[in-house]
Amino acid sequence: MLSTDWSRSLGLDVPIVNAPMGGAAGGALAAAVSDAGGLGMIGMGSSATAEKLAAELPHVANLKRPFGIGLVDWVAAGQPDLLDTALAARPALLCVSFGDRWEWVSRAHQAGALAATQVPDLRTAQRAVDAGVDVVVARGNEGGGHGQPLIGTLPLLTELLDHLTVPVLAAGGISSGRGLAAVLAAGASAAWLGTAFTACPESLLSDATRNQLLAANGTDTVTTRVFDIALGYAWPPSLPERVLRNDFSDRWGGHEESLDADAAAEVAQAIAAEDFTRSPINAGQGVGALSAVRTAADVIGLLSGEAAELLSRWAVTDRSR
Repeated sequence: MLSTDWSRSLGLDVPIVNAPMGGAAGGALAAAVSDAGGLGMIGMGSSATAEKLAAELPHVANLKRPFGIGLVDWVAAGQPDLLDTALAARPALLCVSFGDRWEWVSRAHQAGALAATQVPDLRTAQRAVDAGVDVVVARGNEGGGHGQPLIGTLPLLTELLDHLTVPVLAAGGISSGRGLAAVLAAGASAAWLGTAFTACPESLLSDATRNQLLAANGTDTVTTRVFDIALGYAWPPSLPERVLRNDFSDRWGGHEESLDADAAAEVAQAIAAEDFTRSPINAGQGVGALSAVRTAADVIGLLSGEAAELLSRWAVTDRSR
């Protein structure tokens, strides 16, 4: 069976966690991932509220498996009831990322949850560990959605593993069994998969959005701030998002200072109309591995099966030396 010390300690069947993607990873996806043996995460992004989180929690209320919740630091700081609602749900793992506040760590521990955070470099990881975080997520530059694009996943993962004693999960560009095998072989305690689950029917995305993801390849993404600026989202400049490249990102990339109310209206209208030439779709560089709409259970089975076969093949070769 494909497992690690950390995944076994949480009662998981496989060392796979779905990234808590705001707008994509709701309660239905979290429940499906947990039921399939991974750790399902409900994601609350920059537009999160306690009410929105509460609407997703019934999906995991009667789970007999562990689940987690992911929040954005500066959003949770401005809405204390969001953290209250998250902890009241009794998640096994609470992940709060993209900030430098650590008061939530002791509250997570008091509620019986492990504390996790996504990090882009060793310095940030060390600060998190010093603050009491139990698990760090090595989020490489390849990852979809928001993050600080500093280092690729494997260089970041190996550096953290060399310097930290807490479990390290690998995130960014992992959308295949080969990718899963690679990070586990390097020493990751689990893989944190986002894009791999976006085309699942349990995600919050529309069928039209799934079709765009299935048609994309690994060179079709770009890191940009144009959509955040146009829509007035409060993401700081250091945290752009990786999205599928389109006409709007090409037109305004490098000219962000010129974005105006007309551009904002254009994006808003495009989102409503699902016009993907002008509206954003978060996706990592592993998007090219998506080939079909598969349930979360099928994704986990496919990736873990391929990874287990590859790792067992490597183990046999190693014993023959």
